[in-house]
Amino acid sequence: QIDKVRTAALMHDIGKIIVPDGVLDSPDHLSEDEWEDIQKHPETGYRILNCAPEMKEISEIILQHHERWDGKGYPKGIAGREIDVCARIIAIADTYDAMTSARPYRNAMDADVALKEIQENAGIQFDPDMAREFVRMCSWDLCLNKVNRQRS
Repeated sequence: QIDKVRTAALMHDIGKIIVPDGVLDSPDHLSEDEWEDIQKHPETGYRILNCAPEMKEISEIILQHHERWDGKGYPKGIAGREIDVCARIIAIADTYDAMTSARPYRNAMDADVALKEIQENAGIQFDPDMAREFVRMCSWDLCLNKVNRQRS
């Protein structure tokens, strides 16, 4: 399972190859057509990876990594435990990474703020148990980093 998550995490946005760089790097709000292009990337990634027999399981994870716990995700609108467990893990990690990284359209969030967002979306966007555990683990890690910085 860990190897599957690791591989899927590395490959999850491979479908963005179809999205023009100008859309990915845009500092402005996306148009409806541009947003539709972005939303196609899980299916494109699925089609690319599904061609290789050894990547079939990974392709399913990639297809589902933008599904939401409440069923309001894409591309299929599946919900809860219908979503592959590995895709649920990647959804949380990818969201955290996106929030804590600078983007052309916004500054990076502080880790504490991003964790609060994940916590607030547990049971809505994210698997509630996984979100709770992710926040717990990251909070512990942030605490340790602060202690280590104070010691040096």
